[in-house]
Amino acid sequence: MTKKKAVLVIGAGDATGSAIARRFAREGYIACMTRRNADKLAPLVAQIEAEGGEAHAFASDARKEEDVTALFQEIESKIAPIEVAVFNIGANVRFDILETTARVYYKVWEMACFGGFLMGREAARVMLPRERGSIFFTGATASIRGRAGYAAFAGAKHGLRALAQSMARELGPKGIHVAQLIIDGAIDTEFIRETFPERYALKEQDGILNPDHIADAYWMLHQQPKDAWTHELDLRPWLEAW
Repeated sequence: MTKKKAVLVIGAGDATGSAIARRFAREGYIACMTRRNADKLAPLVAQIEAEGGEAHAFASDARKEEDVTALFQEIESKIAPIEVAVFNIGANVRFDILETTARVYYKVWEMACFGGFLMGREAARVMLPRERGSIFFTGATASIRGRAGYAAFAGAKHGLRALAQSMARELGPKGIHVAQLIIDGAIDTEFIRETFPERYALKEQDGILNPDHIADAYWMLHQQPKDAWTHELDLRPWLEAW
């Protein structure tokens, strides 16, 4: 009898996070997804169930330690062992430096970096006794270089990258695969379609990222043998200038 396994996606938005949850559900994993408003996950749960999978939605604030610890405890005790944990919160905002208030900077850091630490720590806590598991962090272009107007976002994503590197060095020798994915380019979302129509038009040339193809990369990483683990993986459309 196959043992149940869960994938946890923190930040299961309408594009990448949802696609990751669906991808792992198709492979037999129980998909556990979080947003601050669990009602927004109802269509995703219904879609996964319609495709023959099992899914659970949770309302959780990734910035609150008590929410994150309770989330892991509930899934581990009531649903299944968490085999894969994915941190997929973006917090991509633009403010000129003189317009960047302390509140904005701190909130972006909380969402895009501190939340990753809380998830990563709790994932390590449950995975280490089993000596297996994958912890994946979704990064961005801002993970590796800053840009005018993005001091808060770049600072948070740089911090998340440093967290991922530190965890990989500590947990890799103990059987836990930690990886960071740099998503460098526009993603096929409603936001891009409505806000950047000229960029969205590149979809016809495969010039923007397909969320399902991004999700395939997460699954590929989880399937890698221990002798050839990838820590950092860049994904970008062939048209993207870099």
